[in-house]
Amino acid sequence: MTAGASRQALAAARERLDALTDSTSVDAAQLADELAAVTALLNREVSLRRVLTDPAQPGEAKAELAGRLFGGQVSSTTIDLVSGLVRSRWSQPRDLVDALEDLANTADLTAAQQAGALDDVEDELFRFGRIVTSSTELRAALTSRTAGKAAKGELLSSLLGGRANAATERLVTRLVTAPRGRSLEAGLESLSKLAAARRDRTVAVVTSAVPLSDGQKQRLGAALAKLYGRQMHLNLDVDPEVLGGIRVQVGDEVINGSISDRIEDASRRMAG
Repeated sequence: MTAGASRQALAAARERLDALTDSTSVDAAQLADELAAVTALLNREVSLRRVLTDPAQPGEAKAELAGRLFGGQVSSTTIDLVSGLVRSRWSQPRDLVDALEDLANTADLTAAQQAGALDDVEDELFRFGRIVTSSTELRAALTSRTAGKAAKGELLSSLLGGRANAATERLVTRLVTAPRGRSLEAGLESLSKLAAARRDRTVAVVTSAVPLSDGQKQRLGAALAKLYGRQMHLNLDVDPEVLGGIRVQVGDEVINGSISDRIEDASRRMAG
């Protein structure tokens, strides 16, 4: 979603979602499920999403149509959000569906944050991505075009059910059963970034030869936060081939070197 009109519409929708979920009366997990259902419908119904994004039609008329379509099917909170979305201008019809999916995922992450489990969800998304990367058979099963949604859902339930946060399971299940043209890896990366954004943090993927101690993690996190000027969430991975050093990836930037060297270098750069 790159065009200006769609970016503005999504930003406004995120603000509305944040305002709604600040209320204790709104069930963020239920809101996520309902937004995901609307996403699935508009993803299937091309003609409907074209009508709801037609710039030639008045915004109120489109909002009224959305109210009639979804009234009685979803909560009034969801209808309010969808109505606001269709009143906005979109660069292309598919951007509306992308925005709905973004809001559904954000609502699930908000539910996790409200429960004090956002860190767990971030870590679980990362670990699941590593498991998928390391298992060709699992990736093939989850991305198979011949396997149905029910079969993939059952597989994920056996893998994550009772072992991961409910929000993690919902997010991963939606991604696997409705990838919407994305690779599994790209979808997981997008979810990780969205999770980090809930606290205005950036994800740093840290690979070390052996597990880091709590002190090392704290010092590395603090050094990276100073370097980048914002909070960092560390996704930790162990790879003996790192040969006693450490590899840190923040976005497209990769830092290689020993833990002590990098921390000292970060301190010197900040002092200078």
